[in-house]
Amino acid sequence: MSGDFLFQAFVYLTAAVIAVPIAARLGLGAVLGYLLAGVVIGPFGLGLLGEGGEDIMHFAEFGVVMMLFLVGLELEPSLLWRLRGPILGLGGLQVVVTTGVVAAIALLLGLPWQQALAIGMILSLSSTAIVLQSLNERGQLKTAGGQASFAVLLFQDIAVIPMLAIFPLLAGAAATGDAAHGADSHAATTLVAGLPPWAQTLAVLAAVGAIILGGRYLLRPVFRAIAATRLRELFVATALLLVVGIALLMNQVGLSAALGTFLAGVVLANSEYRHELESDIEPFKGLLLGLFFLAVGASINFALILAQPLLILGLVAGVIAVKFAVLFALAKLFRLGTDQALLLAFALPQVGEFAFVLFAFGVQTQLFGGSIADPLVAVVALSMAATPLLMIIFERGIRPRVGTKEGPARQPDAIDEHNPVIIAGFGGFGATVGRLLRANGIGVTVLDNDADRVEALRRLGLKVYYGDASRYDLLIAAGAEQARLLVLALDTPERTLDLVHTAHKHFPQLTILARAFDWQDAHDLLAAGVPHVYRETVDTSLRLGADALRLLGFRAYQAQRAAQTFLRHDEESVRELTGQRDDRAIYLLAARQRIADLERILQADLADTDLGRDAGWDAESLRADMQRRG
Repeated sequence: MSGDFLFQAFVYLTAAVIAVPIAARLGLGAVLGYLLAGVVIGPFGLGLLGEGGEDIMHFAEFGVVMMLFLVGLELEPSLLWRLRGPILGLGGLQVVVTTGVVAAIALLLGLPWQQALAIGMILSLSSTAIVLQSLNERGQLKTAGGQASFAVLLFQDIAVIPMLAIFPLLAGAAATGDAAHGADSHAATTLVAGLPPWAQTLAVLAAVGAIILGGRYLLRPVFRAIAATRLRELFVATALLLVVGIALLMNQVGLSAALGTFLAGVVLANSEYRHELESDIEPFKGLLLGLFFLAVGASINFALILAQPLLILGLVAGVIAVKFAVLFALAKLFRLGTDQALLLAFALPQVGEFAFVLFAFGVQTQLFGGSIADPLVAVVALSMAATPLLMIIFERGIRPRVGTKEGPARQPDAIDEHNPVIIAGFGGFGATVGRLLRANGIGVTVLDNDADRVEALRRLGLKVYYGDASRYDLLIAAGAEQARLLVLALDTPERTLDLVHTAHKHFPQLTILARAFDWQDAHDLLAAGVPHVYRETVDTSLRLGADALRLLGFRAYQAQRAAQTFLRHDEESVRELTGQRDDRAIYLLAARQRIADLERILQADLADTDLGRDAGWDAESLRADMQRRG
């Protein structure tokens, strides 16, 4: 047994080491390299795996679980909330419409409506593992099309749960004693087996609640204690234990392990240990995902394909065409640009890995027989294998012609200087700060994640480095360990807070000065421990207001004094109200009181007729200015 296991491990690793670099060198991508390697070593190639390929598939699927955990770590709960529209709208419509279209075609081909509906649901799913890996390789995951793809995949993973519940119902009266036995054996693998439906629902909700509450209140102290031991291997073991434990819990209540670990990742997205978790799990994820792709390639039944080539290939082409058309139409309905709609359509037309499970379950419940399931399983495998080829067609043939504005991410620039100040974000706000500091002889290292902006600024003679400042390794390269100030002028509040947490954890000596867009952003930054917060529109607004007062007849000193009084009182209000923002009623009451206090102060100041304060103002300059403005 151990010898057989070691031999299979040797075969898998050898195939990966040989095939993947060759595929990468040819521009085919790692995923296609793994799939081709699986075909070569599989039972229909060199036959090096024997009967072990199917068992390996179950083990390799854990790579998908780890991938979803890492995806969750990248998502702030606020970002997930903002994606609720695409998840429920685009994702839901994709599953419903694709199911309907495929089921209608199956009915026309003479299948019973129960089988047609089941096949429609199965073929509506796409491959989370292959799509996310392919998009990540090409730097397309952060684009609009990539985010839409992720939203659709997330809904599909959730949709697997009701599908598993619906299949026995579709079998209905047609289910024989064997089918009932099959369903019972499936249920017996879970802790909720035999419980009434309401109790199963409660168990599911309890499991989900345990993940959310445990991630928020239990895991952080656990990771803190583990980190205090300074044993890296123990932290790695804890991270793996977390993923394995959640996957086990989800399986025991009949839910998707991938969905559970994704949820845990989202809960931990704001954790100070997020980056350590990512770096520890990433190698295991990559290895297991590669194993998964190898297993998919090895599972392709070429004997069946060669026996019915026209049927199998026709079904593959038909499935891809139907899903492509549905995806593109829905993407345009949700107002994605043509380039991003095509990215979505080329990324998701395959059938997903959950199809193997659902087809097996369908046969088990006698919803359909092997004569239907076997050809469709081959269709699933071939459609997955075709995905990297479709992405290559999009990258090389389609994207250059449609002129996509959201290309693949480039690698960060190498940083060859260390300065006392690091500026993250060099738009209008950050550029003004940076130019002022440089003009006064202060060295500044500038980071910006907008490639077009970086190139434009370089043409102006400004030294700017391309890269995501929220990355720990890039901050190290920028000299964050020696710098004194970190200026945050990023375009999104979420990225700003993410960088604040990273800086506080790894570079506590840095004094942070942060841009805020409004009161809410300022509250978040102050609550996160940022001592210096600057709302970007306040100073400009007050300058305009002071000029308006002057144009309406106020003396210059009066206008300037009013603006300064307003600014001082407003900043005090933001700091005071930060601690009260969790209680909406108290917050609103205090805010109204602060507004009334400010108006009373300014009215009292206006009523003061002492003109002695005007002594320092130049009346002639004032008159000239008024004439120019009037």
